[in-house]
Amino acid sequence: MKTIANLVTSLIVASWIGAIAILSVQNYTLVSLKFLGFESIELPVGIVLAFSVGVGVIGGEIAPPLWQLGGSEPQEQYEEEE
Repeated sequence: MKTIANLVTSLIVASWIGAIAILSVQNYTLVSLKFLGFESIELPVGIVLAFSVGVGVIGGEIAPPLWQLGGSEPQEQYEEEE
């Protein structure tokens, strides 16, 4: 079952990379990001998307182990026996 999960994950990441590549080639518009009063330099949309997806994938892999270290494990639901 783990093999299927790895395959599906790989397919999702590969499709994201393909979509970013196609969008980057077709749309070379420069954008700048504004966050909390700070503004970035102007970058192509494809680079911004690739960076965002990369940060999201890395964050998604790092977050679950950090939650387990913090002691916030999922609570089990107990059913009352009659």
